[in-house]
Amino acid sequence: MNNWQTKEQLTDLLCSLVNHQSITGSTAEIALAEYLEHLLQQNPYYQENPDHLKLHPLEDGRRLLTALVKGKDTSETVILLSHFDVVGIEDYGSLENLAFHPRELTREMEKIKDELPDTVKEDINSDSGEWLFGRGSMDMKAGLALHFCMLEKAINGDFDGNILLLTVPDEEVNSQGMLAALPVLEKLKEEENLTYNACLNGEPMFSKYPGDPAYYVYAGSIGKVLPGFYCYGKGSHVGEPFAGINPNLMTSFLSQQLELSEDFIEKIDGEVTPPPVSLMQRDLKEEYSVQTPQAAISMYNVLYLKQTFKEINEKLLNGACTAAKEIEKYINEKAARFGEVSDEFSMPSAKVNVMMYEELYEEATKRYGEKEITRRQNLLVSQRDKGDRDFSTLLVQELAAMCKDLAPLIVLFYSPPFYPAVSSNDDPYITEVMDYVKTYTKNNYQLNLTVAEYFTGLSDLSFLGPVSSKSRLNQLTTNMPLQNNGFVFPEDIMERLTMPILNVGPLGKDPHQWTERIELTYSFDHLPSILTETIHQLFAKIDS
Repeated sequence: MNNWQTKEQLTDLLCSLVNHQSITGSTAEIALAEYLEHLLQQNPYYQENPDHLKLHPLEDGRRLLTALVKGKDTSETVILLSHFDVVGIEDYGSLENLAFHPRELTREMEKIKDELPDTVKEDINSDSGEWLFGRGSMDMKAGLALHFCMLEKAINGDFDGNILLLTVPDEEVNSQGMLAALPVLEKLKEEENLTYNACLNGEPMFSKYPGDPAYYVYAGSIGKVLPGFYCYGKGSHVGEPFAGINPNLMTSFLSQQLELSEDFIEKIDGEVTPPPVSLMQRDLKEEYSVQTPQAAISMYNVLYLKQTFKEINEKLLNGACTAAKEIEKYINEKAARFGEVSDEFSMPSAKVNVMMYEELYEEATKRYGEKEITRRQNLLVSQRDKGDRDFSTLLVQELAAMCKDLAPLIVLFYSPPFYPAVSSNDDPYITEVMDYVKTYTKNNYQLNLTVAEYFTGLSDLSFLGPVSSKSRLNQLTTNMPLQNNGFVFPEDIMERLTMPILNVGPLGKDPHQWTERIELTYSFDHLPSILTETIHQLFAKIDS
């Protein structure tokens, strides 16, 4: 029974997957998991072995899917990992109604190609590739379609081992799907007597720069932390601006220190991390009035490879301290100039404090006692109606309000999601597999694959692979307000499940953009064979 083996079959499958508008957090995200189960239930293997195909619930009602195919008399298992959620489609503008209809959107793109960016127009006009547009076509439903192809091969007896397909929701926001999958993987390992040889992810290759012609496979995945800066100012009437300090001014100086800062760029054997960028920056005033805001928040995306949390934290704290000094200097200079005009004006020198969340918590505890802090935080948790980022900010805000005299104040803290940097680049087992796959691809398709140590688009491999940064996790979690208020990072189970990892995925361009597209010739003509050989090698007895 072969439903997903040819380029045409895989393209049809991809289009049907994209048709499900599985934006993270939407009802369609739940519906797609059920559709995937339905597709696999049609195969006689799962009709005969229904226990090998399961939907597993997350706490919020969403579900992840596992599909196991057992080989003969072996525990050796390769996990095929993917996610089926996608980002929103607001960026499509007038094409929004076509975003989940790949063939129709592609035809429309061809009609308006002269209005498209040059790189997109070149791809459409090129004779060397066949492109299909649509949200999720690249990230990452093409990878999921390819894993269905591999699963079908396993059912047909092509592999000398077990194949476990794992596809999860929520990768694009909090990775709750993957976090929920960890105990599922551990339970399956025990119940089915599985040995996890490796986890093979199917994320698409990411270009390192515009026009990058390289074809990438990956031996790891980049790490990410999400620092937040709570800026607690002093409110004032707009008629008396020097009576307070505007937190919007404070965040603007923070932005100058951190946005695109070269201090955070890390280079390891040709791999370079992008610098930090702001993901959120706003004041926390809910209604308009002529009083300046009391507080503001900014959060930054910080990517890393081998840096420790201590090193990253020191850089962030130094940035905040420098920003504080620049804020003080700026306000004092402006006050002095205003004083030159207004004879009766005077004000004390501005002073901005900087603290870690842990320090603020200790200060509030010293003043009010541990029981009162716990009571207040429990009350907030019981009334929670905000996401992880906003609720983390609320927990910091509560403590800062209890220590008003410390304002103006900048508090550095961390929010989920957190992705450890992971790598199997130095694992001889993975190195030999990659070398074989490179040679196979060169000999059969005249294409040169480049092995990159880190997939830079962030992936759920971060929760399964060998950690590449020598960090103690508590350096991060002690400054994560949610760590004791509903979020527990599963460090223990991650250590027990740690396995070799690699990522071999399709060719696409412009993830998270309205021009997102997948190239079908490499992805569905060549890659099925490349993936098949990769899995064969993962099952081969390689001396490591």
